[in-house]
Amino acid sequence: MKKPRTKPAKERLDDLMNAAEHLFLTKGFLETTVSEIVSQADVAKGTFYHYFKSKDEILEALRERYMTWYLGKIDDALREKVDSQAMLSQWCESSVQYYVEKRRIHDMLFHESFHTCSNVHEQRAISQVKKILLHGKAQGVWSAEPIGLVSSMLYHSMHAAVDELASSLEYDENTLGAILYQKLLGLVQ
Repeated sequence: MKKPRTKPAKERLDDLMNAAEHLFLTKGFLETTVSEIVSQADVAKGTFYHYFKSKDEILEALRERYMTWYLGKIDDALREKVDSQAMLSQWCESSVQYYVEKRRIHDMLFHESFHTCSNVHEQRAISQVKKILLHGKAQGVWSAEPIGLVSSMLYHSMHAAVDELASSLEYDENTLGAILYQKLLGLVQ
């Protein structure tokens, strides 16, 4: 006999997403089944399909959740900064810090089976950088032209550098933010 529904919908959704994230991390996306996700979340299979059409859809929801967390953390770190150079420096430091904090989740979501939806998530992160560059331009601190290209270059430079953290002999998670800031500052001035 099935247990009666006692959890609120938001909690059941979180249970499903947390179960999927755990299984994708431990078994891999391709090796995980919907049946395993619902078993781990302790919900009926119909509950899964109420929220998601497929395993791909829950993966996309996990990407969305990660990016909302990641960008939110950086936005919080930037909130007190008014000087454009301080903002760019904080963005470099925070980007590295929060990437490292959930590196395994990031890599599982965006590297293991990820290539079809990257532009949506990358554009969210690039937009965050673009706001900093536009702020600096408005303050007369830098020109950073063309803004779109430079924003993309800054984001992808940071992303490539953090992807190489484990094998780098030149920097680590404690020094990378400052190094990025010094190097990237040259692109915007």
